[in-house]
Amino acid sequence: MKILMYSVRDDEEAAIKEWAQKNNVQVDTNDLEFHPETADLVKGYDGVVIQQRSAIGDDPSVYQKLADMGIKQLTSRTAGVDTIDIPAAKKAGLTVTNVPAYSPNSVAEMSVAQTMRLIRNLELFDSRVGQQNFQWAGLQAREIRSLTVGIIGAGRIGGTAARLFHGLGAKVIAYDVVRHPELEDVLTYVDTKEELLKRADVVDLHVDLNETSKSLIDAAAFKIMKNDAFIINASRGPVIVTDDLVAALKAGEIAGAALDTVEGEAALFNQNHQGEVLQDTNVAQLMQMPNVIITPHVGFYTNLAVKNMVDISLDDVLAILNGKSTDHAF
Repeated sequence: MKILMYSVRDDEEAAIKEWAQKNNVQVDTNDLEFHPETADLVKGYDGVVIQQRSAIGDDPSVYQKLADMGIKQLTSRTAGVDTIDIPAAKKAGLTVTNVPAYSPNSVAEMSVAQTMRLIRNLELFDSRVGQQNFQWAGLQAREIRSLTVGIIGAGRIGGTAARLFHGLGAKVIAYDVVRHPELEDVLTYVDTKEELLKRADVVDLHVDLNETSKSLIDAAAFKIMKNDAFIINASRGPVIVTDDLVAALKAGEIAGAALDTVEGEAALFNQNHQGEVLQDTNVAQLMQMPNVIITPHVGFYTNLAVKNMVDISLDDVLAILNGKSTDHAF
């Protein structure tokens, strides 16, 4: 049995080697994204695993091409599958799987860390100290136990974030189309997104990317939020309309933002653009704002999460090739 993994980073290699030896399966890797022009590399393999931020492409025949080569599945070792045309893959007879919860704590902890940096004005203090200005004036912080944290999307990751924020003493409210009774000891559900936006001092986003979540936070949403509220996005970039975020920050409609993901990030993140003029003018503007934190989609990037992404994705491939079912299929 042979499996090919695309877009493999150096930090994944140890986990891949360990899994391959444990399961007596040949796993080969490359550093390329999966697209129609790289699909031929799958020839001779039994299974394929991908991880990428850019869409596979507009040509649906690539999925049939995989099937014609004997491939039965297409596995993403990430939670997001918006890069895959799932209907086209299914039409070709492929089983599409993902890793929906490689480590809820990794992303939830990122949201908490970003929140703490914002409410303690640490970015602003860093800037002052970097200029040898050690004054305090104007940067009084807020304690998290005095705040209401509003979580939109209280699933695996959002629910974990709720428990972490609750443990720090914050009042936690949540809006989700699915309510989880097991979380009601740490949060209170509200009936509408608008109610959450009105009440929250921190809005923390943990939603999947789909047609209902695209542009979930737009100009109208920012006008509902408190002027001293912060927004945290560690979910998917298109959940926030970046043009509207920039405008809201300039107008003082919100106090700041922490973004681990942005619209159009595939052209920027995990790449070195030192010395270049950024073509994304929105990101360039956000980077100049002292009340904005940008990180390059690294909420998932912990030791445990990386290993889980590798292990769970390969376990799913092995199960499908052996005629077994998996809980992660679409």
